[in-house]
Amino acid sequence: MAWQALKIAANAHTAEILGDALMELGALSISIEDAHAGTPEEQEIFGEPGEPPAGVWQDALVNALFEADADLTAIVAEAASAAGLPAAPAFEVEIVAEQDWVRQTQAQFAPIPISPRLWIVPTWHESPDKSAINLILDPGLAFGTGSHPTTRLCLQWLDRNIRGGETVLDYGCGSGILAIAALKLGAGQVIGVDIDPQAIQASVFNAEQNQVKADFYLPNDAPQVSVDIVVANILTNPLKMLAPMLANAALPGGRIVLSGILSHQADDVLAVYRNWFDIEVADESEGWACLSGIRKT
Repeated sequence: MAWQALKIAANAHTAEILGDALMELGALSISIEDAHAGTPEEQEIFGEPGEPPAGVWQDALVNALFEADADLTAIVAEAASAAGLPAAPAFEVEIVAEQDWVRQTQAQFAPIPISPRLWIVPTWHESPDKSAINLILDPGLAFGTGSHPTTRLCLQWLDRNIRGGETVLDYGCGSGILAIAALKLGAGQVIGVDIDPQAIQASVFNAEQNQVKADFYLPNDAPQVSVDIVVANILTNPLKMLAPMLANAALPGGRIVLSGILSHQADDVLAVYRNWFDIEVADESEGWACLSGIRKT
């Protein structure tokens, strides 16, 4: 079976209305993207938590998938009327052939080398190195598959610095990947915390799949701890807000690892955390920074 992929040019005022109208008219799926994605004109619209949303791209593309027999000319005209447009906008149509979507999706996620001894391996792949420390992890609802530079930076720091027996707090645990890696690298006890209940579920599942034992909590349920290593891969604004709490969770002489920080934001975060830590930029990758510090005694 084939489908029709519809692409309509829109703007910040009409994109979401057109998308909603197309769903009402039988679209199987809808997505909105920056019309200038991948060019110098690409527009950043996603802010930090606590900042007002920036909205939709000024120049957008509304993508919709329809069955092969759908009358797209009539559908676009009706959607334009519902959106209050004076005329139907120009659109493009591409025929999408039937494919094995599961296999296509899985092909995008190959094993990821983190270091010579540490790999992330999806369940449908054989490990490239069975003697390595292999984190078995599939893409899911929670952030943290190892493909993003911030996750890799934290994993590489853990790989370099875990000596064995450490207590670790992974704040903003997402998929649980950092907590699981810490345990597989030799940490003694690990606690993960996340504000998203789905992240907690994903972390518990992934820990079981990797045959390690960690405890995962929502913030209000988490115990007060003092640990050897605090790791937080979140974003700049929440990291600054959480600084006193994360500092209190680190033992005197303990370590902290922070990522989710754009390189040009690193100085702002360092200025906050230097109230409690001797801290510097530990590493950078693809415009992201990883900070590492030692709790002052």
